[in-house]
Amino acid sequence: MTDMIKKAEAWARSFFDTDSTGHDWFHTDRVRKMALTIAGEEGADLYVTEMTALLHDIADDKFYSSEKEGERVVRRWLHEQKVQQKEIILSNIASVSFSSGETPETLEGKIVQDADRLEAIGAIGIARCFMYAGAAGDPMYDPDIKVRSEMSKKEYRTGKSTAVNHFYEKLLKLSCKMNTNTGRNLAKERHRFLESFLGEFFDEWDGRK
Repeated sequence: MTDMIKKAEAWARSFFDTDSTGHDWFHTDRVRKMALTIAGEEGADLYVTEMTALLHDIADDKFYSSEKEGERVVRRWLHEQKVQQKEIILSNIASVSFSSGETPETLEGKIVQDADRLEAIGAIGIARCFMYAGAAGDPMYDPDIKVRSEMSKKEYRTGKSTAVNHFYEKLLKLSCKMNTNTGRNLAKERHRFLESFLGEFFDEWDGRK
């Protein structure tokens, strides 16, 4: 199993080598480390947790021309490598992302979803939010662009927004969507940091500081 983890790690490293959206190898590695920390606290299968974490973004449809292409790419790799528990890993991956609107069925999937969501809040989450907005051509903030409340997956991916609006459309909602007690506890301080940042941001934006 150690060899398979190394193969998955090598693939993820190469896949995200040139990423500039905040979904680079370092993001994957942090999700892996956080997921393993949570898995240790929650008594989950470490192998399934780590494999799910390493491969979760490789299947993400934002990197492909069709929604199912990423799943096919990961499925083919898992089959070629004769990966144990591949169907569980694939099922986890398919439901981890925020845009899927789903909660994974397994504890391991829930843990990786928590770890991925923790990456979207706190200091790192703020940095990644602005990085992704820049890559997508969205402005930092524009008062004339309103926060979207109801969105289809397509609208979430391609609709016009701003980095600051994304806080209200996604980031501030994540702390109450954690699946595990460990995830909920870790999310509290990161959520407070988001709120503190927004307070400072709007004070500076309005010229009050």
